[in-house]
Amino acid sequence: MRTYASFREIQHDLQHGKISCQDLVRHHLSNIKSKSHLNAFLSVYEQEALTRAAEIDTKIKNGTARRLAGLVVGLKDVLAYKDHPLQASSHILDGFISQFNATAVQRLLDEDAIIIGRQNCDEFAMGSSNENSAFGPVLNDADNSRVPGGSSGGSAVAVQADMCQVSLGSDTGGSVRQPAAFCGIVGLKPTYSRISRYGLAAYGSSFDCIGIFGKSVEDVALVLEVIAGADEEDSTVSQKPVPAYLDDVRRDDGRKYKVAYVSEIDNSDGLQPEIRQSILAQIEEIKAAGHEVERIDFPLNEYVLPTYYILATAEASSNLSRYDGVRYGFRSSSANDLQSLYKKSRSEGFGKEVQRRILLGTFVLSASYYDAYYTKAQKVRRIIRDKTKELLKQYDFIVMPITPTTAFKLGEHTGNPLEMYLADLFSVQANVAGVPAIAIPCGTDNAGLPIGMQLIADDFEESKLLHFSDSLLK
Repeated sequence: MRTYASFREIQHDLQHGKISCQDLVRHHLSNIKSKSHLNAFLSVYEQEALTRAAEIDTKIKNGTARRLAGLVVGLKDVLAYKDHPLQASSHILDGFISQFNATAVQRLLDEDAIIIGRQNCDEFAMGSSNENSAFGPVLNDADNSRVPGGSSGGSAVAVQADMCQVSLGSDTGGSVRQPAAFCGIVGLKPTYSRISRYGLAAYGSSFDCIGIFGKSVEDVALVLEVIAGADEEDSTVSQKPVPAYLDDVRRDDGRKYKVAYVSEIDNSDGLQPEIRQSILAQIEEIKAAGHEVERIDFPLNEYVLPTYYILATAEASSNLSRYDGVRYGFRSSSANDLQSLYKKSRSEGFGKEVQRRILLGTFVLSASYYDAYYTKAQKVRRIIRDKTKELLKQYDFIVMPITPTTAFKLGEHTGNPLEMYLADLFSVQANVAGVPAIAIPCGTDNAGLPIGMQLIADDFEESKLLHFSDSLLK
């Protein structure tokens, strides 16, 4: 079976009887098996997916199939799927089975999507390379000696290697957009609160977003339309109505936009030359298409990354305190009293990076340093959001890189956490500000590795963002 570039092509062939849902599932299962060395999946729901595919084939014949009939989806191992394992790629949740479906997952199922498996990621979504998983690193299908990006590396590689058509991941500081860039696919982080977080294992609750990986902007738009919107299970989710994202992508209204690009593209020494060249070439194409383009400076750049890491680790320290070895998941066998049970279960169950971030967060929340770090970072975050939104009132989009480099080699930065954190330099602003951002393919470097470009829009302007992104890829 051929690789489908979009779900629209799949729907066409399903409707004309050229393929069946069972054929699609078998095709993806075959790719999962032949590329098992990539370590993208932690669980594959083979028989279950085939059974569901047969049921949906019957629905298609009867004319009762829903909008996502034939869409094969993978789930990052931070999303609850009832009666299936949920571990956040950590030993601390060994043996844990989800008791319910995440809202986003339930909405996919309600529209006849087929879930094929659970995907590897950095432990508790903490990482930029997918080397922090308790189950080993994920490999980039473009070059197996390279990382796929993180934390949603398995989800990105699964789409890249045609193990599924779409994946759901999570984006706390770039964890959808960065691996999308490294793997040459589309990755969307929506506005904070656009998608319910009910059933998403928490890392940094004021940053976490469920994001979408796809081969096309249309696929991403359709899935967003299905899973976004109000949810009584999540008090933080937006009550705003959900637009017809897919129709908006397909609508050719000839509108011209005002686009800004950050000065770092021109003058940052840390930006790989091929990324600079590719993005500048894309900017020239945007100009040639009749859009207005201006170069801008963002004066708070040096504060964005430290603000993110202070606040995200503080929230991680609080969120991960629930994993104590007492109620569920991993429990140390060497404990001899309650205190040692807590200590040993957490030190044996959590990996080194998760421990590092818990300790950092506990430090900034401590009585002596709370005002100096946490309170100050919250104030700076508000200033960054206000400044970002001020720019987005003047411009429809801000163009910037997603990563300073293309996919780096496995083990290249594991010995120096600061180097790894710097990989998030361009991706965290959208999370700190809470605005939507998308990664789209933008050529390759001299080694043939994918390059991604990032577009940021104002709150709840996903329709405009998706429409413009799709036009750039045509």
